[in-house]
Amino acid sequence: MEHELIQRIKGGDQKAFKQLYEQYADYAIRIATAVTRNQANAKDVVQETFIRVYRNIHSFDNHQSFQPWLYRILLNECNRFLKKNSQTIPIDINEELNLPPEVDHYEFEEYEELYEAIGELEDIHRVPLVLKYLSDFKEREIAQILELNLNTVKSRLFKGRQKLKELLLKVREG
Repeated sequence: MEHELIQRIKGGDQKAFKQLYEQYADYAIRIATAVTRNQANAKDVVQETFIRVYRNIHSFDNHQSFQPWLYRILLNECNRFLKKNSQTIPIDINEELNLPPEVDHYEFEEYEELYEAIGELEDIHRVPLVLKYLSDFKEREIAQILELNLNTVKSRLFKGRQKLKELLLKVREG
């Protein structure tokens, strides 16, 4: 079905692109939020990602899996965003403008400590962990997405899990 949808998009079918967007947007926002550490920024990154997908869909090889291709673009956009905005000082716009906070439709309260700990990890450990455990990618797919050696991915996952465990123990100990 996914390949048929992509073929329709390549043929100029706008409804097919909307369907593809709706299929992946929420999940992409969750991944981008984990990488950028900000949901508003994540939404901007996802928007740019889908613009790039639309512009470059003709170069997608239908014999490959679509998800790794999409997430490689997503992570490149996250990196581009983070690099571009590394000199800016983050502020909470809702407090500055006295706007009500944005409502998050996900029930993450029970995992709040985990998400905070993941947010404290360095990118080289956080991104592979997010792809593996939040997106269910296999290690080989993560290596493809991040354009890394498979053993490097395995090492980063191992070290990331160790660091995450240490962070969670510190939080629970007080």
